[in-house]
Amino acid sequence: MGRRIAVKKFGAIVLSMTLMVNGITGCGAKGGTDESQKGGSAGNETITITNVSYDPTRELYEAYNPLFTEYYKEKTGNDVEVVQSHGGSGSQARSVTEGNDADVVTLALAHDITLIEEAGMIEKGWLDEFKGNSSPYTSTIVFLVRKGNEKNIKDWDDLTKEGVEVITPDPKSSGGACWNFLAAWYYADQNYNGDETKMKDFVGKLYKNVLVMDSGARGATTTFVENKQGDVLVAWENEALASVKEYPDEYEIVTPSVSILAEPSVAIVDENAQKNGTEDVAKEYLEYLYTDEAQKLIGENFYRPSNEDILKTFSDTFDLNINMCTIDDFGGWDQAYKDFFDDGAVFDEIYQQ
Repeated sequence: MGRRIAVKKFGAIVLSMTLMVNGITGCGAKGGTDESQKGGSAGNETITITNVSYDPTRELYEAYNPLFTEYYKEKTGNDVEVVQSHGGSGSQARSVTEGNDADVVTLALAHDITLIEEAGMIEKGWLDEFKGNSSPYTSTIVFLVRKGNEKNIKDWDDLTKEGVEVITPDPKSSGGACWNFLAAWYYADQNYNGDETKMKDFVGKLYKNVLVMDSGARGATTTFVENKQGDVLVAWENEALASVKEYPDEYEIVTPSVSILAEPSVAIVDENAQKNGTEDVAKEYLEYLYTDEAQKLIGENFYRPSNEDILKTFSDTFDLNINMCTIDDFGGWDQAYKDFFDDGAVFDEIYQQ
C-alpha cells in the first residue's frame, strides 16, 4: 500500500503549502472580504473550499476534485481550489464542531453529520437536500483475507473461532467500524432469533479476536495490508477492492452471508459556508457528485454509484446480489447510536468484558 502512503504524505504537503500561500497573500483565504472566495463573483477568481471527509475517500476525491473544478470553471469562469481533510469519520465530525473550517462534509454515516447539525452548524433537513438521503454513493462491508484463505474464513462465525486474528477499527472514532459492528450484530440476530444474551456473547467473542483496533478504516487497512498483521480485515468494500487491485497475488475478498448497505452522507456546513461566502460553490460541489460523469468516476473508485443504471454497468466489480440489511433495521442512526455506541451502550459493555 505504498502508493496510498505516498498520496497521504503528498496531500499533507499540498495542504501545508496551500495554507502558507493563503496566509501570506490572502488569496482565497476564508473569512476575508475579497471576491476570491465568493461563489457568484466575476470570472477568473479563485474560490477555496474545504471538504472534510472520512479516511478511505482520499483517492475518490483526488480524482473527483479536478473533474468538478473543470466543470465549475466552464460554467462560471471561476477557479476552485479544494482543500481535503481525512480521518476517522467520528473524529472528523468532532473536528468540525471544534473549529475545522469545513464548507462541506462527506462522512461515513448520517449520524456524524447529525452531530454537526446539533452543534448548530448545519440546518435541519440536510438529509433531504440531496438525492438518496444525501448519499451519492454507497458501499458495504466485506472480509479481506490473504491469498489462499488459510484460516478458511467464509462468514461472520468464523471470526469468532479461536486463533483467528481480526483487524477492524474502533466504532468510537470510525464510521466504517460502526457499519462493521452492525453487520456482525445483524448476523447474530438472524442466527440466534433475537436472543440478545447469545448475540452479545457472539459479538463479544468476535471482538476478543480483534488484534488491532485502529482509529479509522484506512489505518486498519494499513495494519492488515502494509504491516501484515491479522488473518482477516473487516473492511469497506471499496478498501478491499482497491487492495486486491493493487496486490492481486496477495489478497482476496470473502463476501459474508449477510452484510449492510452503508450509506455515506454529504452536507453543506451552512454556518461556515455562509461565513466564507461559499454557499453556491459548496452546493454545486455536492450536487455534481450525482452527475453521470461523477457517478462513473465513483464506480471506478470502487464505491457503488447511487444511479442504479450506472451501478449495473459495474456488475463485474460489485456483487449486486449480496444480502444486505439497512440502518432502518436498527431504527435509524439515532436509535442505533443510543443502543450500541453511546457511552455505556452495547459496544462498551461487550468490549469492557
